[in-house]
Amino acid sequence: MKIYKGTIITCDSNSNVFRYLVEDRGRVVYTGDTLPACYKGADVVNLGKKAVCPAFGDTHIHYLSYAIFSGGLDVRSSKSNRQMIGTISDYLSRCREKIVLGFGASAHFVSDKKLITKHELDQASVSHPVFIVKYDGHAAIINSSLMKMLPKRIFSKRGFNAESGLLEHEAFFAVTDFVTSSVSLPNSLLRMLHSVDRMASRGIGMIHSVSGVGFPLDLDVALESLFAGGLRNDVAFRVFFQTMNVNKVLKRKLPRIGGCFATALDGSFGSLDAALIKPYKKSKNHGVLFHSDDEVLSFVKEANRAGLQIELHAIGDRAFEQAAIAFDAALKDYPRDDHRHTIIHACLPTNRGLDICAKNGVSFAVQPSFIDWPQEPLDYLESILGKRAYKLSPLKSILNRGIVMSAGSDAPCTLPDPIAGISAAVNHYVAGEALSVQQALNLYTRNAAWAGFDEKERGSLELGKRADLVVLDRNILKQPAEKVKNTSVVELILNGKPYLPGQGRSELLLRGLLQRRKI
Repeated sequence: MKIYKGTIITCDSNSNVFRYLVEDRGRVVYTGDTLPACYKGADVVNLGKKAVCPAFGDTHIHYLSYAIFSGGLDVRSSKSNRQMIGTISDYLSRCREKIVLGFGASAHFVSDKKLITKHELDQASVSHPVFIVKYDGHAAIINSSLMKMLPKRIFSKRGFNAESGLLEHEAFFAVTDFVTSSVSLPNSLLRMLHSVDRMASRGIGMIHSVSGVGFPLDLDVALESLFAGGLRNDVAFRVFFQTMNVNKVLKRKLPRIGGCFATALDGSFGSLDAALIKPYKKSKNHGVLFHSDDEVLSFVKEANRAGLQIELHAIGDRAFEQAAIAFDAALKDYPRDDHRHTIIHACLPTNRGLDICAKNGVSFAVQPSFIDWPQEPLDYLESILGKRAYKLSPLKSILNRGIVMSAGSDAPCTLPDPIAGISAAVNHYVAGEALSVQQALNLYTRNAAWAGFDEKERGSLELGKRADLVVLDRNILKQPAEKVKNTSVVELILNGKPYLPGQGRSELLLRGLLQRRKI
């Protein structure tokens, strides 16, 4: 038994903050402002100026991709394309990978103000294949060596640019499928282990991963499922299979389907392929809908009838309405009271779509860090969207409609860091859309648990729930909005036990095969 004395931020439905929390055998057995006599004599943790809140969740992350890129070549901090070439050259001198995978190229962050090209990548290497994914995760640039390896059928895919090496739309997905065959799964597993430790250091104890990016036989989905089942620390790891093939999910006995890639309805603002009702500023480009309305509706109806929880990626307003209308039709076809279907991103929602979602209980998995994203700054969004840039991520408006929002990073696009996301939400560049610190905190705690059907066990510090909590270096609720980002995670505690980093690959896989944990 352990008593925490100080600031206890419960994130319960009444936003209670108490003076005491008592944990026993991994459960919360008491919270309140006075300590009952029966608990006196137990070990006391005096928090002092520190505070306790529920463990954080990240409800949208491409976990395997994040693990691969975070342990490898990350170019997002390069301030010029010349510096990026140097970073890639240095990495090539040390790596043994068949195809080098990098992440984070942005035309808006570098001084060149243009995306790196195939010819510039060739300066880093003409003999070693290189694949650099853009910061938004929806396009990539390849060098000549990799281009020579590609099957000829890929050259005719929409979005393939042989001159610049830029891959967008279907070409990007096809080449992504091709290069994943070169990824070492044992090495990937090791990076996954390092990544869960890194996320734990940020206070994250719940992870919703979208998986399925073209590995042969969907091995990435199998690997993440084993990983989720074998973790020594009791992290809540939930897997969403990115496919429109409902039978694939049912055969694996997974309760969730969707995400991005195969279930992305549109692209992104960074690649100008987020689907818009009105065209991008000073152009006739409306972006791209990857699927017809009939295709989306057919998929959503089938998955809904199968009892699956569905997630759809929608960034532009046209894609958002496509998702909302499909959910509405599917729930009329086969009503379900507690489906928890979700639109991921919902960056540019329409009033009509919001009404539909509120009526049907469709939730959103939002990314507050997009609001303050160096790789995609506001001046760029203004240049392509005009005044619509000030309608992006309208968090307060969504909240006021009674729509449940949870929050994630979309890593590797932005790094999994709930404190940074909370800071972005409370410092929204549209003042009327900013959340309070408590409201933003809820996105990463109680709402994150709800989004994975975990609210009976996790997400708030209440009687009988798991003692999954984060120790912060200060009371985040008392911080001015501009100083929220200075808050630090001191410790993550899961099931009453401090998170212990590091474990072997073989022991994890064995536990994953033998244990029956919820994924």
